[in-house]
Amino acid sequence: MEVKVQNIRKEFGRFPALHDVSLDIRSGELIALLGPSGSGKTTLLRLIAGLETPTEGRIFFGETDASEKTVQERNIGFVFQHYALFRHMTVLDNIGFGLTVRPRATRPPKAEIRRRAKELLDLVQLTGMEGRYPTQLSGGQRQRVALARAMAVEPNVLLLDEPFGALDAQVRKDLRKWLREIHDRTGHTTVFVTHDQEEALELADRVVVMSQGKIEQVGTPDEVYDSPNSPFVFGFIGESNCLRVDVDGGEIRFQGKTLGMAAAEDKHGEALLYFRPQDIVLVEDDTPHFEGQIASTRRVAGTRHVEVALGSGAHVELEVTPEQAARLDPKKIGFRPTRWKLFPV
Repeated sequence: MEVKVQNIRKEFGRFPALHDVSLDIRSGELIALLGPSGSGKTTLLRLIAGLETPTEGRIFFGETDASEKTVQERNIGFVFQHYALFRHMTVLDNIGFGLTVRPRATRPPKAEIRRRAKELLDLVQLTGMEGRYPTQLSGGQRQRVALARAMAVEPNVLLLDEPFGALDAQVRKDLRKWLREIHDRTGHTTVFVTHDQEEALELADRVVVMSQGKIEQVGTPDEVYDSPNSPFVFGFIGESNCLRVDVDGGEIRFQGKTLGMAAAEDKHGEALLYFRPQDIVLVEDDTPHFEGQIASTRRVAGTRHVEVALGSGAHVELEVTPEQAARLDPKKIGFRPTRWKLFPV
C-alpha cells in the first residue's frame, strides 16, 4: 500500500509540531523516521495511523483520501515501544485479538483465527510458546508477539514507534536483523520511528531525517550518510567535525593558512567545513594541511580516536589505526580531509 503525506501541518494549541510536511512512501517499503526528541517523527506516525488529525493537509492510502478515516478504517498495524500486550491473555490469544474483535461480518471463524495466529507464531520464531503469558516472556519475545499481533489483521500499513527502545543493546541488534528478514518475507509497507541512527541506517530502505517539525532529507542510508544536504544532517548522522574556514578564489583557508583543498570558485567569505573523523589522511611533509597538537586519545573498538587542538579553541577528532596512533608526535600532528562539504555560515 502506497502512502502519500501531502502538505501536513499539525498544531497542538498554538505549538506547531509539523510544518508543511510532504512524503511519498512506496508500497512494500521499509522507511525510518529519524530525528531527535521533539523533531515531529512520532506526531507524523500518529497522523498516518489516524490517532491524530492534521490541522492542514491530506493523507492518502493508495488513491483513497484517508484523512478523515478512523484507525480501524485505515486497517493499521501498530507496534509500540512497551509492547501493550494483554497480560491476562496467552500469546496465541494476544496475536489473534485484532481478528476476534472485528465486526461479525468480517470476523474469521475461530478455527481460522487460531490457524492464522499459529502461522504468525512460527514466523516470529516463537513456536511452542502459544500457551504462555506475557509475564513469562523476555522483552525481546514480547516485542515479537506484539509484531505478530500487528500483522495478524493483514494491515495496509505497519507502523512501529520506537519498537526496540525498551530493550538492551544486544537484543536490539538481534531484533533489527530479524525485523528486516520478516519485512523481506512479508512485504508490508512499514514505517518505524527511531532516534537511533544506527538502527535506521541498518534497517531502512530509505531514511527520513527530521528536525523541528520539518523533513531535512530523505534518501537511502548511503545517501544520507555520504551526501548529507544540511549541517543538521551532517552533524546528526554519524560523527563529524565542523570548522569555520575562509573561502577565496576557490581556495579554503583556516586561521590564515592554505589547506590544499579546493572550493567552487564562485564561493567567497566564511563557511562551515564539515568532515568525518575517518575521512582524513595524515600528512608528514610540507604540503598544505591542518596542524595541531594531540589533546587526548581513546580506544574505540579496532580504532583510535585522537582529539586534536588546532588553536584558538578549535578542536577536531580524528579516527586512525592503533599503528598510526603509536607513531604520532603528540606536539605536532598534520592531516587533511579526503572528503568534506562546505555550508554557508
